[in-house]
Amino acid sequence: MNMDKIKISAVSYLNTLPFLYGLNHSKILNNYIFELNMPSESAKRLIENKVDIALMPVAAIPFVKNPIFISNYCLGAFKKVKTVLLLSDVPLNQIESIYLDYQSRTSVNLVQILAEKHWKINPKWIHATEGFENNIAGTSAGVIIGDRTFFIKKEYQFVYDLSMEWFTFTGLPFVFAAWVANKPIDPEFIDRFNKSLQIGLDNIDQVVKEYEMKFPNSKIDLKDYFTNCISYKLNDDKRKSMKLFYQYMAEMNLLPEGLINNVEIEFSK
Repeated sequence: MNMDKIKISAVSYLNTLPFLYGLNHSKILNNYIFELNMPSESAKRLIENKVDIALMPVAAIPFVKNPIFISNYCLGAFKKVKTVLLLSDVPLNQIESIYLDYQSRTSVNLVQILAEKHWKINPKWIHATEGFENNIAGTSAGVIIGDRTFFIKKEYQFVYDLSMEWFTFTGLPFVFAAWVANKPIDPEFIDRFNKSLQIGLDNIDQVVKEYEMKFPNSKIDLKDYFTNCISYKLNDDKRKSMKLFYQYMAEMNLLPEGLINNVEIEFSK
């Protein structure tokens, strides 16, 4: 790497707050520019080489020409994640169409895999745009991700947590996003970057306190969400899960032919 500042993109959801705390409070990481985007935009910016590192939705990683995993931290879940949901007024076997959230390719591909492989249903898929939540009614269900799920799910009789459904189907945790670079990064920077992420994970109580000071009327139990729903370590089971997810994507033609070969789930040391 040259001496230009390293550009980093992360996801603008609450599940990323511990990482942001570590990056913002670390005194060991410097020489970087940081930005927040929704998952699909973060992916787009790494693919288009507008940033050097991104918290990358896993379904978009194969679209990076030479993806390099730079961290053993991720956004994952073991069983329920609470913020990646299929919402419906009717049970699975009565769903006729599903609106697909425009904010993340990963959740879209996950629900398509679950529909075919696990639930054995064949709905009409509708690629949604902003405001699609208003169309979820009757036999039309919808995938909704992110912070807005904390409250909108109360409006629906049937709530399917996609991470829990994946666990029921495979016995594995799920990975929604991982830290990926699109070019070799200085090893010293990577080491400091990961130590900074760890600072955030070591200070969950302080992360929650800062958020509650900023949003005193929030009714979200962030401590529970960070410790019981989001799983931040990219361990062997999660790597195995990612490989299985890519295998299913390839089988169902959710990846252009050949792109699966772009991804080697190995990690920078």
